[in-house]
Amino acid sequence: MITPALPLAHERSESADESITAWALAARGGDSAAVDRFVRALHRDVIRYVAHLCADPQAVDDLAQDTFLRALGSLHRFEGRSSARTWLLAIARRAVADSIRHSAARPRPADLPDWEPAAELAQPRGLPGFDDGVALLELLAGLPDERREAFVLTQLLGLPYAEAAEMSNCPVGTVRSRVARARATLLALLAAAEEPGPALVAA
Repeated sequence: MITPALPLAHERSESADESITAWALAARGGDSAAVDRFVRALHRDVIRYVAHLCADPQAVDDLAQDTFLRALGSLHRFEGRSSARTWLLAIARRAVADSIRHSAARPRPADLPDWEPAAELAQPRGLPGFDDGVALLELLAGLPDERREAFVLTQLLGLPYAEAAEMSNCPVGTVRSRVARARATLLALLAAAEEPGPALVAA
């Protein structure tokens, strides 16, 4: 059975989100230790979210850095009306959208080598869960964009459905439907991947 290297998030405790939001508010007031705690607490979530929205894996770190730079520059406008996690992921979403628009406006050289083989060769091998994690990411990449985003927000990052709906600008019921469809598709793909192939007949 394929087990994800990126564990599905359980429902995050309200106290954790409250702590992160408190750090963001303290960071807004100039507390450098709170800035560090805020960034550390959400760095992994931003990386995961950006990786699932962005088509270029080599741009993920730059987009995550851009997200935090934008957030830290906008902290003076953060008032804690939503959780700091939701606020930051909305900034990450805009950073990715801006990057895609910028890339689409630039001419692309036709003679550049394909990045996929190079990226695959650069990946570490033999790590526990590596192949399973790659398989999960490939399955997620095959989902329609809206279903993948809803699944990542709620199942990987652990956002409540209401916050995911707010970020996606759609009703909560739509997010639930997208997650249910994404889960059904992933389960079907996993089942198909685990079916044994046709037996080889000895000559």
